[in-house]
Amino acid sequence: MSTRFETEGLSLWYRFTWRVKYTLLIFFGPPRLDPRQDPQTRMEQARAAKVAEARAARRAEGDSGTA
Repeated sequence: MSTRFETEGLSLWYRFTWRVKYTLLIFFGPPRLDPRQDPQTRMEQARAAKVAEARAARRAEGDSGTA
């Protein structure tokens, strides 16, 4: 995944704090659990949802600007 798409729509502060939390979970969090209970998986899913929301907003903004 390219950096442009990975960071699209997410602020620098969000990306920094997300990476710190994720790294702390690697070292101090629980062992890998099933996807419903694993905090790392939940963080990844929440981030993917935020990126998708930002992309949709950007597309809607682009579409309304051309009308």
